[in-house]
Amino acid sequence: MVGLMTLHITSTPAAASVRSVQQAMLRGAARHCPACGQGRLFDGYLKVHDNCPKCGEALHHQRADDAPPYFTMFIVGHVVVGALLSLEQAYAPPTWVQLSIWLPTAVILSLWLLPRIKGALIGLQWANRMHGFGTGPDPADPMPPPAAKAH
Repeated sequence: MVGLMTLHITSTPAAASVRSVQQAMLRGAARHCPACGQGRLFDGYLKVHDNCPKCGEALHHQRADDAPPYFTMFIVGHVVVGALLSLEQAYAPPTWVQLSIWLPTAVILSLWLLPRIKGALIGLQWANRMHGFGTGPDPADPMPPPAAKAH
């Protein structure tokens, strides 16, 4: 279990420090910088600061892309559909009652979860030194920097 919570990289002295995945994800989910836990992660609802306002950690490397909406829809869909079916089986309310309960619930839950999930995923990327959060080139980068031309 401990091996899942931390990542040990020992290839270079600068990368030898251990970053706790759990702590970074919790800080990100709280919408704080995964490095220091104090600076605000977002400049607005979902726009990530280029650098942490407190510690200066570069945050522009993050590539959350489509993962936060996917996980949000997955969670909200399971919660809302499960609760809707339970209410239907227990009380069989009219359709307008179901819609008046579950549509606003789905919207509010989605809006609340989305920045927290995005923050947690940014924390995961930071802790695992993904997408430029570590030292050296990112081996998963689909477009590595062009090699210098020899004259």
